[in-house]
Amino acid sequence: VQLQASGGGLVQAGGSLRLSCAASGRTSSTVAVGWFRQAPGKEHEFVAAFKWSGGTTYYGDSVNGRFTIFRENTKNTVYLQMNSLNPEDTAVYYCAATHLYSASLTRQATYGYWGQGTLVTVSS
Repeated sequence: VQLQASGGGLVQAGGSLRLSCAASGRTSSTVAVGWFRQAPGKEHEFVAAFKWSGGTTYYGDSVNGRFTIFRENTKNTVYLQMNSLNPEDTAVYYCAATHLYSASLTRQATYGYWGQGTLVTVSS
């Protein structure tokens, strides 16, 4: 599976951005797509995940209620709609895919396929 992330940029606090993750290749084996982020000097943080079958969604505590993950089926693309952004959301955002069933979708190690990062900068 190849993943192409896009949509990052500079936004003021309180604003919104939508990130895209376009999947290609063996997408039929995809179990879920997730988003992680890494702020400068910090570890990777789980942001959100979308289960390919059934559409179940999962969110990290720091973004729950502000971010929404959803899929556009016809394009094999997963989006991350980010609202009410604050400077603490500044990070490089990565999308990732997994073919593993019954694995925690909040763990970085679950995902075997990663896209390049896209930088989100939120100014105060």
